[in-house]
Amino acid sequence: MMATTHAFVGLALAAALALVAPQFAVVVAVAAIVGGIFPDLDLYAGHRRTLHFPVYYWLLAAPASVVGLVVPTEATVAVAVFLLAAALHSSMDAFGGGLELKPWRGTSNRAVYSHYHGRWLEPRRWVRYDGAPEDLALAIVLAVPGLLVFDGVVRTVVLALLAVSAVYALLRKPLAAIGERLLERLPDRVLERLPKRFLPIEESDLERIDD
Repeated sequence: MMATTHAFVGLALAAALALVAPQFAVVVAVAAIVGGIFPDLDLYAGHRRTLHFPVYYWLLAAPASVVGLVVPTEATVAVAVFLLAAALHSSMDAFGGGLELKPWRGTSNRAVYSHYHGRWLEPRRWVRYDGAPEDLALAIVLAVPGLLVFDGVVRTVVLALLAVSAVYALLRKPLAAIGERLLERLPDRVLERLPKRFLPIEESDLERIDD
């Protein structure tokens, strides 16, 4: 799924919390967006493994949520929402496509790495790939709570993220094709530094490579 879709998942959670505790509206909105995007900061360094923890984020989010309820301050609430959004992101990646250059081909068995289980979780492909039409539709639906509950800068950010989502979905396949052509022209010394999932290699070979 797109990073923006994950951000909207967290923001939908933040919208519900903002209705209950409006004094934390801006704090939970920011924490949700940052937490929803944070795991994807490993895009070029062991993507869906380095910062993705589909089990451990939940183990941290549970006590953090209790602390946020018992001692509701901007800091405790923000940490809880951040961890919940990151946990949702990491777990939801298993519902998407595999980790490959062209995930719509459905050849990869890697969705997200579970450090708890010590293995890659297989993609369920409910959302076939990041930027798929169903991914964009999901992003639009998930953005609605944020647009209804928040205003000002937060609403502007939501609209901007929606625009980014639409453009990315439109260009997703052409970008992959362009990237593939560029890879063919890159020297070997540059290719060696790229994450292996960007390279046109077989899944069986990828399984033997540790990004």
